[in-house]
Amino acid sequence: MTFAIRFHQTGGPEVLRWEEVSVGAPVAGEARVRHEAVGLNFIDTYHRTGLYPMPLPSGIGLEGAGIVEAVGEGVSDIQVGDRVAYAGGPVGAYSQVRCMPAHRLLKLPASIDFRTGAAMMLQGMTAAYLLRRTCRVQPGDAVLIHAAAGGVGLIACQWAKALGATVIGTVSTEAKAELARQHGCDHVILYTREDIVKRVREITGGEGVAVVYDGVGKDTFAASLDCLRPRGMMATFGNASGAVPAFDPLTLTQKGSLFLTRPKLADYTTRRDELLDIGQELFNVVVGGQVKIEVNQTYPLSEAAQAHRDLEARKTTGSTIFLP
Repeated sequence: MTFAIRFHQTGGPEVLRWEEVSVGAPVAGEARVRHEAVGLNFIDTYHRTGLYPMPLPSGIGLEGAGIVEAVGEGVSDIQVGDRVAYAGGPVGAYSQVRCMPAHRLLKLPASIDFRTGAAMMLQGMTAAYLLRRTCRVQPGDAVLIHAAAGGVGLIACQWAKALGATVIGTVSTEAKAELARQHGCDHVILYTREDIVKRVREITGGEGVAVVYDGVGKDTFAASLDCLRPRGMMATFGNASGAVPAFDPLTLTQKGSLFLTRPKLADYTTRRDELLDIGQELFNVVVGGQVKIEVNQTYPLSEAAQAHRDLEARKTTGSTIFLP
C-alpha cells in the first residue's frame, strides 16, 4: 500500500488527509520516485488555504528526495537507482511514492544525504535565483533579508555573506537572532522591539540597502521600500503575513526610482538548462561548505497537519522535513 497527504477542500491544517493512493508505472517522460524525505515549505500552506487555487481534490507539496524506481519511455538523463531531488511542480510531494516529469529531477551529489536534499531544494534554489539572478549581489552591497532565521533566510544569509555582502536580517525573538548570527547575519533586527527602517538607516550610515528580500509580505512591505537606497530593488517573493495590498507605482518614483519585482522559482527554472545551472550553483555552495542546511524539525509524513500548524505559528526555524 502507498499513502499520500491529500485535501478535498481548502481550509486549515485539519483538511489534510492521510490517504491510500495508487501509483502506476511512469508514462513517457516520467520517472517513479520512492521518497526518502519530503520538504515542507510555506507555499504549501498557500495551496492548502486556497490563496494559490488548486483543482480539488489535490495532493500537496513541491519538494522531495529519493530513489528512482522506474522510468518511462524516452527518459535518458535519469536511470533506475539514481539518487534524485527536486523542487517545484507538479504538486504532490507529500507522498511515499510518486511519478514525476523526469526533466524536473536533479541528481544528488554523493556527499548530500536525502534529508538534506529534501530540505534544501526549494528554499535553496529560491535563494539562488534571488541572490544570483533577480538582483545579483555584489561584494560590498548591504542587503536586508526578512525572516532571517527561516528556511530561505538561513540559506540566503550564509550565501550573501559568502558573496561579500553586509547582511542585515529581521527576526522575532532573541533565539532566532542568535541563529541568524550563526549563519552569516552581520546585523540582526528584532522587529518586535525595534524600528526596522531606523535601524537599517543607522547600520548603513543613512544610505539604505541595495536590495530587500521579503518573503513576509503585507506586514513588512512598506518598511522594506523605506529601507532601500535610491534605485534599490525590492524582491517580494512570499506572503507569510498575507498578500501585499494594491499600491500606487508612483510611490517607487517618490522613494528614489526604486525597482519592485514579484518573482517565483518556476520562471527561473522553466528550461532544463536553467534548472541544471541553478541546481549546480546550489550544490556547489553546499558541498563547498559556504552554506550549511539546517534541518531543525522532522515529522512523520502522516502528521503533516501538525507541521503546518507549527509553521504558521512561527514555531519552526531553518528547514523542516517529513519522513514517509
